[in-house]
This record gives sequence, structure tokens and C-alpha cells, in this order.
Amino acid sequence: MHVRYAQAKKMALLESKSRGEVRIHENLDELSTDLADYIAELSEASVKERGFFAIALSGGSIISLMRNLCGAPYNKTVDWSKWYIFWADERVVAKNHVDSNYKLAKDNLLSKLPIVPSHVHSINDSLTAEEAANDYEFVIRQLVRTRVVNVSEVSDCPKFDLVLLGMGPDGHVASLFPNHSVLEEKNEWVTFITTSPKPPPERITFTLPVINSAANVAVVVTGGGKAEASRLAIDDVGPECPVLPARMIEPAAGKLVWFLDNQAASKLKGFSQFSM
Repeated sequence: MHVRYAQAKKMALLESKSRGEVRIHENLDELSTDLADYIAELSEASVKERGFFAIALSGGSIISLMRNLCGAPYNKTVDWSKWYIFWADERVVAKNHVDSNYKLAKDNLLSKLPIVPSHVHSINDSLTAEEAANDYEFVIRQLVRTRVVNVSEVSDCPKFDLVLLGMGPDGHVASLFPNHSVLEEKNEWVTFITTSPKPPPERITFTLPVINSAANVAVVVTGGGKAEASRLAIDDVGPECPVLPARMIEPAAGKLVWFLDNQAASKLKGFSQFSM
């Protein structure tokens, strides 16, 4: 793995041909700054190229780490009117429920930005998990037809400009959990689960083919509790090691970037060489 340094941002970059680009940050503030720059740059490029920026979010700490987008210079320089917001996964609960990814994003991010309300596509929380997944896929299909969401050149899946994911200590991404049958889903764009090992049990989620059809996938991982999962997801590991859902993230024609803090990166090969 080749290592180079970006001293200005106190960030180490590891480049792996098979696992994308790994950006290791000294602290959460540095990570947040770099993440905001990254998202803003993708937004500008996408709007310039095709007139829209279609981004799919997850919940958890990602939303708080996107906080810099609410301030200068991004609140003035980003073309928020061209943003279309989706969720890579969602808990099937009411929109005002504490477990709702929509509520988390609305309260801490979307309500502070001039995003067009009709461009925010949350699930229909009055439906069952199965119905909500089918309905959400229908919405995405309509927007693919109008090219608000691009279409993949290598599959019949939507090609989101950015899918932004977190990773759990067990290596799950979106609501794709280890050893779950949902990992085998190849035909649906959006599917559902009713037996999530992490509550709440009912969720909808993008499938692996959709995530891997994105133009850009970013996985944000923080904290020492996720260091072993980061190693298994990123490093070259032997066949005896479990294949985590996070390791199955392999954009077919897009770019994969990992955003890690020091603690999450602490078990990666070569990490001890860094002098940050």
C-alpha cells in the first residue's frame, strides 16, 4: 500500500488499488472539514456536468460530521437548489421518532440548509417495511427516468452521485448486516428487513448492486471500537477472515473513499508509520 501525506489537513492518505482511497485524520474536526470539502467538490462537479446532485445518506454520526456544510463558505457557495436527498437505509418508524434517520438529518442538517423541500425523498412511514421498500424503489425509478438520478453504464441500477455510509463495529453498512440474506439480493434496488440485529428491527435499505453502482461511495468510520472492522474491510486479509458487508462495497465504475479517524485506523497495516 502506497502512503503519502497531506500535511495541510493533517491527513494521511493510503491508496489501495482494490479498496479505494483511505483518508486518515488526526481528529473529528479534521475529518469533518475534509468531508465537507469532499462533498462540496462532488456537488459542484455533478451540478456542472448534469445539473443535479443526488446524494444518499445513512444515519448515525455521519450527520453530525457533515455539520461544516451548514457554515461558511459552503452555505453560500454550494448550489443547494440542485441537491436531491435520499436515504441509503431507513428505520421503519414515524418521521418524528427518535430512531428515524430522516429526523436526525432534518434536525441537524437539512433544516439549516436552503434545500428545496420537494427534493428531499424520505420513505412513506405509514406503510409496512415491505411496502415502504417497494414504494421507495418506485420513487427512485421515476427520478431515474427523468435523469435526476443518473443511470449506471454497467448495470440497470441507479447511479447516485454520492452514497454516504457509516460502518458499525460488526462491519455492517446501510442496513446490510453480516450473514444476512439481504446481502444476496441482486434484483431489487431497495429491499427490507424485519429482523435487524440492531434495533429497531424493521428497516429498508439499498441493496449492494445499487450502492456499487454509485459514481462515488464514501464510508465514514470513527472510534476505536471499529478498528478491527476497519482492518477487515480495508486491509489485504486472508481467505480465513470473515467477509464483512463493508468489504463488499466495490463500486463497479465509481470511486470508493474511506474517511477514518486515528482510532478507527489504528489496526490498519502501516498505521504505526504515521507521524501526525
